Amino acid sequence: MTTIVGVRFREIGKIYSFDPGEETYRRGDHVIAETAKGIEYGTVILGNYEIQDASVREDLRPVLRRANPEDEEKIRANKAREMEALKLCRKKVFEHQLDMKVIAAEYTFDDSKILFFFTADGRVDFRDLVKDLASVFRMRIELRQVGVRDETRIVGGMGPCGRPLCCHSWLPDFVPVSIKMAKEQNLSLNPQKISGVCGRLMCCLKNEADTYAYLNSQLPKKGDTVELEDGRIGEITEVNVLKQTVRVLVLLDDDEREMRDVPAAETVFIAHRKKGQPSQLKKDAMARREAQLQEQRERKKREAEGADASGEAGRKDAPGAQDDAGEGQSARRSRRKKGEAPAEKEGREGRDARTGGRGRDRRRGKRENDAEAGADGAGGAAEKAAAVVIPAGEEPAPAGAAADAVPGEENGERTRKRHRRRKKHGPREGRPEGAPDGAPEGRADE
Repeated sequence: MTTIVGVRFREIGKIYSFDPGEETYRRGDHVIAETAKGIEYGTVILGNYEIQDASVREDLRPVLRRANPEDEEKIRANKAREMEALKLCRKKVFEHQLDMKVIAAEYTFDDSKILFFFTADGRVDFRDLVKDLASVFRMRIELRQVGVRDETRIVGGMGPCGRPLCCHSWLPDFVPVSIKMAKEQNLSLNPQKISGVCGRLMCCLKNEADTYAYLNSQLPKKGDTVELEDGRIGEITEVNVLKQTVRVLVLLDDDEREMRDVPAAETVFIAHRKKGQPSQLKKDAMARREAQLQEQRERKKREAEGADASGEAGRKDAPGAQDDAGEGQSARRSRRKKGEAPAEKEGREGRDARTGGRGRDRRRGKRENDAEAGADGAGGAAEKAAAVVIPAGEEPAPAGAAADAVPGEENGERTRKRHRRRKKHGPREGRPEGAPDGAPEGRADE
């Protein structure tokens, strides 16, 4: 076992281990110890205590001696000199127009150097400032840039709780703090309420983080579906970590909802709610609603099918109307096959009456011309048959001569050509229908 002692060299800072030697030190004693920065004045925080040899560092330095009244007087004098050095350094910074804020100055115990602590948004070129300060103080100058948390620790102040800042009063070192700790403690996530004087998350969030982590592990999470002792299914809407109770939204049989505060131990976990998905309670409500809608659609469908069946039965009970309708259609179809419809015939007779009978005369003349043309064709054929009789001993005449010799052949051929032309192109313009080719142009009834 090895005996060591814990010493702190600043008002609030890290505790370093030293070898006390043969002396016995208690909490609050002032000592002079040798450090990597030189001889320094410190305060004993942890009196003599023993640790395992394996835990002892190899570079364990010894405590030189106890501090005497002269050492304490020198420390008080250095405190006064530090205030004057801080004012002078701030003046030089303003003269050099440097973007930096000097917050503290510190003399070493042996007056070998002076340290200036400052904050800045970025890197600062302070080489000219160091030269100027060295010419004034005639000792080694060291400028050290610190963050906003170290600035708050050095300057000090009062926290939102109304007490001195933890980092300036008792906190030996900074600990990592995350927003998850505030969520586990059900704190407001407003940055103004969970941030300290330095603008970062309050260090006291870490104090109860382990306790809340353990208590939360015994509780269901918000949004989980649980079953109560009476068999009701509900969804957790709120969790009280300190009281170990939960608030459950219960869905009753008549589709009503009720809020209940029950101990967490009286609930049985059923399912977690996935992120972005509805809870099991909401899924059950949606399923019931969908079943009701499906039942309504089926009922309407059955009612529609019943109405269709009753309509078909009514149509079957009245066959006379269908027979009359079928008979009317068949009668009209038969009249159309036999000839003109009576309405069309009456319409044509009316047109003949309006035109003074000219249309009727025109049709009568056409029929007469067709009859004359047929008679002419028959006579021409008889004459042709008579003309082809050849006396004995004579040679038959050529076909062209025989055709020219037939008197009625030319007239019959002309008639047939006229009929073909009329059939293809219609009657000639300006000549009434049924008039011969040599007749003068005009109406047939003149």
